[in-house]
Amino acid sequence: MRKAILERTTKETNIHINLNLDRAEDCNIDTGIGFFDHMLTLFSFRAGVALDVNCDGDLHIDGHHTVEDVGIAIGQAIKKALGDKRGIARYGAASLPMDEALVNCVLDISNRGFLVFNAELPAQKVGDFETEMTEEFFRALALEAGITLHINLAYGKNTHHIIEAIFKAFGVAFGQAIALTESNNIPSTKGVL
Repeated sequence: MRKAILERTTKETNIHINLNLDRAEDCNIDTGIGFFDHMLTLFSFRAGVALDVNCDGDLHIDGHHTVEDVGIAIGQAIKKALGDKRGIARYGAASLPMDEALVNCVLDISNRGFLVFNAELPAQKVGDFETEMTEEFFRALALEAGITLHINLAYGKNTHHIIEAIFKAFGVAFGQAIALTESNNIPSTKGVL
C-alpha cells in the first residue's frame, strides 16, 4: 500500500496528515478554515485517495500559515507515499467546469517541483479563506511533492466556483497520474525520477 503518515510542527502550526493513495474512503479534514476543509475534501474525493488532515494553526493572525503549511505537509506525504514512483502513469490532465468557470490542470510527477498558476480570483475572501492562498497552497504542495503543476483558468466569474474547479481538476489529474500501470518500471527514460 502506498501510504504515509506525517507530523509537522512549527511555532505557527501543528499538522497531522494520514494519506493512502490506494484506498478511497471518507476523509477527515479539520484545518479550522471551513472553505479550505471543503476544498481538500473535494480533492481527496476526485483523486480517489484517503486523506486525513488535522491542523492547529495560528488562525488568530490569519489563515496564511495554516494553508501554506498544510500544502507543505500534504506535498511531503505525497512524496513519501509514492516512493520511487515505480509503475505510476506519471502524467495527468483535466479540464473541469464548475457552472460558469472552466479550469485546466495538467501535471507531471517528475520530481521537479514547479507551479504555473494563471487564475484571477475576483473576490479576496470566500468565507474565512483568503483566496490568494489558493496559489500559495498549490506552490507549497507542488514543490514539496516534486510535481510540475500547471493550473489555468479559461474563464469564470464566481470566485467560489473558480477555486472549486481548481481543486477538483487537480484531484482528477492527480488521480490519473498516480494510477498504477501494468508496467513495474520507473516512468522515465533516465531510469529514475
